[in-house]
Amino acid sequence: MKHKCSVCGAITEFDYKPGGKLPPNFPFCSARCRAVDLGKWFGEEYKISAPLPNADLMADEEKEALAEFLLETGEVDEITDEEE
Repeated sequence: MKHKCSVCGAITEFDYKPGGKLPPNFPFCSARCRAVDLGKWFGEEYKISAPLPNADLMADEEKEALAEFLLETGEVDEITDEEE
């Protein structure tokens, strides 16, 4: 099996059988790339975003109140419009 490291782009090749063990640093090519990726999460360079569930059922006032709450509590850094 061949896999491309998402940090440095190096291609690693290894034998894998279903139920078998993956390389120790998978999905990265090395401990260094694994640490770089973790540092990006800690440094907040990565963000997970998802649309609000059932947002189409909410009134505009409810959406605004929820957005303000999420910003005030630090759950999100910014609110963006899905249509942008």
